[in-house]
Order: sequence, then C-alpha cells, then structure tokens
Amino acid sequence: MKISYNWLRQFLQIEWEAAKTGELLTDLGLEVETIETKESIKGGLAGVVVGEVLTCKQHSNADRLKVTTVDIGLDKPVQIVCGAPNVAEGQKVPVATIGTTLYDDKNEGFTIKKGKIRGEESYGMICAQDELSLGSDHDGIMVLQSNLKVGTPVAEVFNIETDQVFEIGLTPNRSDAMSHFGVARDLRAGLMQQDINLELISPSVSDFHVNERTLKIDAEVPDKNLAPRYCGITIVDVTVKESPEWIKNRLKAIGITPKNNIVDITNYVLHELGQPLHAFDASKIKGKKVVVKNLWEGTKFTTLDGVERELSAQDIMICDAEDNPLCIAGVLGGINSGVTQDTRTIFLESAYFKPVSIRKTAKRHGLNTDASFRFERGIDITQTEYALKRAALLIQQYAGGKLSSDIIDIYPEKVEDFQVFLSFANIYKLIGQKISPETIKKILSSLEIKINSSTEAGLGLTIPSYRVDVQREADIIEEILRVYGYNNIEFSHKLKASITFDRNNKVKIENIAANFLSSLGFNETMSNSLTKPNYVNLSDTINDQENVTILNALSNDLKVMRQSLLFSGLESIAYNLNRKNNNLKFYEFGKTYHKNNKGYQENKHLTLLVTGNRTKDNWILPEKTTDFFYLKGIMLTLLNRIGINKLTSQPSKSDIYSEGITLCIKDAVIAEMGVVKPSILKEFGIKQPVLFADFNWENVLKFCGNEKFKMADLPKYPAVKRDLALLLDTQIEYKEIYNLAFELEKKLLKEVDLFDVYEGDKLPKGKKSYAVSFVLQNPNKTLEDKQIDKVMLKLQQAFENKLGAVLR
Repeated sequence: MKISYNWLRQFLQIEWEAAKTGELLTDLGLEVETIETKESIKGGLAGVVVGEVLTCKQHSNADRLKVTTVDIGLDKPVQIVCGAPNVAEGQKVPVATIGTTLYDDKNEGFTIKKGKIRGEESYGMICAQDELSLGSDHDGIMVLQSNLKVGTPVAEVFNIETDQVFEIGLTPNRSDAMSHFGVARDLRAGLMQQDINLELISPSVSDFHVNERTLKIDAEVPDKNLAPRYCGITIVDVTVKESPEWIKNRLKAIGITPKNNIVDITNYVLHELGQPLHAFDASKIKGKKVVVKNLWEGTKFTTLDGVERELSAQDIMICDAEDNPLCIAGVLGGINSGVTQDTRTIFLESAYFKPVSIRKTAKRHGLNTDASFRFERGIDITQTEYALKRAALLIQQYAGGKLSSDIIDIYPEKVEDFQVFLSFANIYKLIGQKISPETIKKILSSLEIKINSSTEAGLGLTIPSYRVDVQREADIIEEILRVYGYNNIEFSHKLKASITFDRNNKVKIENIAANFLSSLGFNETMSNSLTKPNYVNLSDTINDQENVTILNALSNDLKVMRQSLLFSGLESIAYNLNRKNNNLKFYEFGKTYHKNNKGYQENKHLTLLVTGNRTKDNWILPEKTTDFFYLKGIMLTLLNRIGINKLTSQPSKSDIYSEGITLCIKDAVIAEMGVVKPSILKEFGIKQPVLFADFNWENVLKFCGNEKFKMADLPKYPAVKRDLALLLDTQIEYKEIYNLAFELEKKLLKEVDLFDVYEGDKLPKGKKSYAVSFVLQNPNKTLEDKQIDKVMLKLQQAFENKLGAVLR
C-alpha cells in the first residue's frame, strides 16, 4: 500500500524527515518497506529555466527554423535553433539547458546536448508545453508571463511538487490503516507516546447541504446481509473535465493515473478515508431506482475494463429497476453505466458490502481493485455517510454540481461498538513487564479506545467500530504493546533454565528421527495443510464426511484441511520429477484434520516418500532403485533408534497401496508402508514407482522408550553366516520363516534376514523364491562346523515339513 507523505501531513502537521517517520510507522506495526521520492513531473524540470528571446532570425538553410539568441541568466546569451512557428523576439520562454533530461509521456528520458542544426550551433531547447509534461499542446513553444525574472527555475514557476511515498507492507488485520487518514491516526498515537501532541485534522463536511430536490434515485436492499449499509445521493449539472492539479498530484504520487474530475474524486476519497465510492451516470439508471441483489447464474455483464464476464449467483450486483446490472458491487463498475465526458447527472454510491462475498467475487473473476482490497478486509461502517458527504462537496467544488436529493441511508441494524474488560494482571502476564496504569490509559486514549470504568483490577473499554480486528482482551494488549514499543520492553541478560533429562521428551524424539532421516539423505518438506476436496475420491479409506471445510476458502484448491499427508507429498514428488530431479527421499512432520461426531480431531504424523535410485547417479556405482525392503529397513531402524522393537507385521488394509504392511504393537498401529497404487500416481502425472510410509506419531510417542535395555559385553567369539534359498508357495510370508527359525533355535541363532525375493516365469506357477540369511553365534566359544551344520539341517527340515519349502 502506498502512502504519500505530503498527503499524510494534511491530517497531521509533522515536521519530521520521511525516514524518521517511516521508522516510527514500522515500530507501530505498519512496516515501511521502501521510501521513494516522487515528483509531480518526472525529473522535476531540473535544468529548465526562464529565458528571454533577445533576437530571432530566419535560419539561412531551413525555411522552418529560426536562429535565436536567448538570455538565460548567464554572463552572455546563448544561441538556440528553434522550429516553433510562434517564437518571437521579446518573449519569456522555458529553456532546457545543456545536460537537462526531459521525459515523454512514456517516462522515457532524453538529454539535451550541444548540437549543430543545418550548420548553426544550438545550446539548448526552447520547450513546448507537452515537452515539459505541463499539458498536451505542441503547436508551438510555451510563452511565459512577461514579468518573470530571467534565470528563474521553471519548477518554481509551476510549483512542481516533490513527495516521499511510503510503501507499507500492510497486514490483513489492519483494515483501519487502509487510508491516509487511518495511517495518520496511528502515527498520532505513536507520537503521543513520545510526548508529541499534534491535532488530527479531519476533512470538514459542515458545508454540506442540498441545493435542490429535483432528482431522486431510490435504493432498495432486499437482503440486508448483502449490504448492511447503503447510502447514495444524486448530483446534477456536473461538468466532466480534468481534475485540479493538486488532486492529480496526490493520485499520481501513489501510482494512480488521473482520468476525470468525477472518477478522480471518488479515488481520492477512497485513499483519503478508506471508503470506496462509485459514481453512476444517473441518466442510465432505468426506473430511477437501484437494487442491491444477486442475479441468475451465468448472467453476462461487461465491466469497465471491456471484458464480458459470466456472473455467479453469489455475486452482489447493483441493478436498476428493470434488473439490468450496473456494477459488480464493491469490485468493478459496468461499462454502460460509468461516467463519460457526456455525463451531466450522477448517482454517487457509498456502501458497506459483505466482506466474504466481495472477496469470493474478486477471486472468482480474477479482479483485484482498490475497492475490493478494502471491502474484503472490512471497512468502517460508521463513516459511510461521512465519506459520501466529503466526495459530494468536492464534486460540487470541482465539477460544478448541485446536490439534487437528500442522502439515502439504508442502515436497518446499527453496529454497536464492542465492549471488552481489560485486566491489568493479564497485561503484565502477556507482556512480561509492568506498565503503569496511567501509561496504559494514555495509550488507549490515543487509540480512541474509550475507558468506561476503571478499577484496581482493570478497565472496562469500548472499542471503536473501525477496529474490526480488536475483539478480545489479547488484541487490546497487543495494541498497547505496539504503541508502547516492542523495543522498550526490558529483557534480562541472564538465562534461567533447569536442566532435565526426559527420554519421553517429544521434541527430542522428533529431532532424533529428523537427524536420522537427514543423515540418510532425506530432505524435510513442509506442505500446506489446506488441500483439494476431490483428493478424498482417490481412496475409499478417506471419508468425505470427515472433511474439515474452510468457510472462507481462498480457492477451490485450498478448500479443505487434509486428511492425509500422502497427496501433498505426491504434489512435491511430481513438482521435482517435472524438473528432472528423479531420485527423491522426503520426510514430513505434519498433522491431519478430521471431523466426527465428537467434533474436530487433529492427528500428528511422520511420513516418508521415496522414489528413484537410492543414491545419486554415479559412474562408479551401479544403479540401485529404492524398493519395499529398503524403506522397511529404514522404518525399523528408525523405530529401534527411539526404543520401539517388539513389532508385529500384518498386511495393510489401506487401498492407497498396491502392496503394503502395517506395523503394530498389540492393537495399536505404529506405522503403515507400501508401494503407492499406480492409479493414484497417475492423478499426479507420476510414471515411476513411489513408496510411502506413514507413522502414527501419537502412538510412536506413546510406546517409545518403554523398552528395558539390558547391557552386555560385546561377544568375544566370531559370528557365522549361512544362507538358504527356499522355494515356497506364494502365500507363505517371510514372518512365518522368521518366527519358526527362532522357535527352533533360541540359543545360537542371533539374526534372520530376507535379502532377496524372486517371482518369475522360471519358477513353477504359484511359487516364489526366498533367499534368507541366518547369523549364528556362541558367546562362550567359537562354533564348529559340526554344530553349525546341525542347526542349519534342523532349520531346513522344519521349513520343508511345516512350510512345504524346497531347497533350491
């Protein structure tokens, strides 16, 4: 948001430099991002001076050129070749001296240089009106008043205005500061804290009175929720022309191109007071009546930018008595009802429209106007009539209009100021420092917050209507703190902390997991909790009824809270794959959100996503793709790292996996993992396999650290590893081999590991091959071959007899 310092000082006569004022505004929460110097004419006409034409003769080699000598206040006159037909001896003229830069209507500069024109030297340029951006006339040079002193800078003659413009990064809650008056009001509060008491000068409307009651446009608002307040007035005998220079200068300083006096005045009042206005050509309002309503879905309407749009049934429209649309309320006017050079009567509108509806309409049509920016954040409903009077008086003064009707003010339910009790104890608790009650009262008074009652415990307050963001005690404390000054809060240089060791510390466990995954080459991601509602259609295990829907969604793609971290993770995978980053390992700590009969529920999760090769492409190492067992190994190692060991495995019931398992402790699900279904990947345009693991972090925290550890010396004698290649029925699971092996040999068997699985056309139908390794070790002596062979034979026979295995 742009704020002109010259404009600001119309309300608050502060003499500070712009940089110092910018610092105070930033301290008040209105962060000044940049301060830019603006001139009413670019370049400020620097180098252009008043000159007097001493002689004017015909150029010897050009019929249309004159050779002049011009006194510009130097020791001797300069020679200038001029092509203007009206140049003559004795004239006072504007002269651009050597080195002066002038700018055209596209703000492209050109520098005046010494030159030779048809053999005659020229030391400057006698300027026309348009060459100085002082008008559009180019028929001849600009002739100045004869009494001007030679050598006077032309900028002084035409009062070229220099301004400093603040670019303020306004936060969405500060709708009260969406105008120059609002910023001035906040600045005054900050100055009062520094014992600088300045009067806040508000524009007067005391001269407002109706001239004649000859034309009235009625208004109707059938649904008061669409427009809680609607004001309007008619003005006749207006003359549409250029605005006065001071209005044009104010608008140009903040980046608005002046159009005509009527439109410029509505824009001026919008940026002055924060109240959007709209002027209709009254002659185009059929039935002499405006109606605020919704129209049929798909109704065609052409806006001021010349674009034909299809209206939604939810758009608030301003229509005439015959239901012809005139304007998209609070967003943009219509091309057929706007003010033109032929307009003689206008209907001036000032209203408060439903903020949520305006925001949705602006997003729906891709329109972001100054009016919608303010309406969707919430303007001050109490100043609607005041702003209308202010604009009407300016139109009277600069367009010659007459007020031809009383003000229409449809305001069925007046908004009451909000009441809050402020506890002194809570101020001290939240701020961390005691502020005297007198200082608190002074700050509240500077913010126009009325103190109704005062006790030792606190204050009873009334919040002004324009502070729509201040509704709670905490909001008031924040207001006190920002005006008091965050930098004025004392802090101790001594750090007091108690050192505790808690193996169940949630943050510590999360950090252990994150560091472990990062050490394996995983990258942490943070995705949006808002997601697309149609993602629930990708899985039957996600219930549409459990969606937590956003009331004021920014878009359809951010309409619900996520029920799974999978889909936002796949968006990240697809984004990277589309940019040729094919080997990916992601992890994310995040929450899912659900609605059920008991209310709303949040669940914490840790999710892993892997795809592509395990390592980066390298000419030395062969490619090795990530697979089911790679991710499973990482999961088990991670859980073991935080003290979870006794897990049972069972097939996953989730339909997001083509193959998946669930890891449990008793009936509690610790994690699920598997290969994501190709049909889901297809929705994201992903063509390579993706593995996904989902830890129920609440259960992880519940069970981690519950294992009792037994310390033992490292074994002194070597371990022995033997492998078996077993041909099994496809329904036999690895866990059956694992459990049977440890059941048969409890003393010497230390590890069982599945390191290869093969299913293919070289095996009999219904069969698969498992390659399993067994680690044997005796803690008291070295194992002999005889002992090893005996154990392996026992295991082989058990696999053959109980599982139907055949040794390959």
